Amino acid sequence: MEQEYKRPVSVLVVIHTPHAQVLLLERADHPGWWQSVTGSQDGSETPRQTAVREVAEETGLDARCFQLDDWGYQNTYAIYPQWRHRYAPGITENTEHVFGLILPEALPVTVAPREHLRYTWLAAEAAAAKCFSPSNAEAIKRLLEI
Repeated sequence: MEQEYKRPVSVLVVIHTPHAQVLLLERADHPGWWQSVTGSQDGSETPRQTAVREVAEETGLDARCFQLDDWGYQNTYAIYPQWRHRYAPGITENTEHVFGLILPEALPVTVAPREHLRYTWLAAEAAAAKCFSPSNAEAIKRLLEI
């Protein structure tokens, strides 16, 4: 049986309110590591389709009911060594498409227990400081420029 590897293409979805309150999720596989919604593309999905699917899987929210914006840039970063086994041999970098999802207010979400332990809503500056991922922190800081 052939192993199925993850594609080295993913999305980052910064979920926020008009007043720059940002949703963060705590990783189940690494307690203390907080992040926005992320996930790899499946099959022939577009980045937007991946964003919609990942938001639903990780928060229970339907991104199609809110304003989902492609922020028009991508990050390329080294895949953390502990996660490289998920990718084909020799794959060491991932390209991440960045989106923003605007909610009218800080809504309750339902986390996927296999992926996340809990969630919190924070002001953008505090959320950026809490993120373990530099690219995630930078994306959140862009909210302050909008």
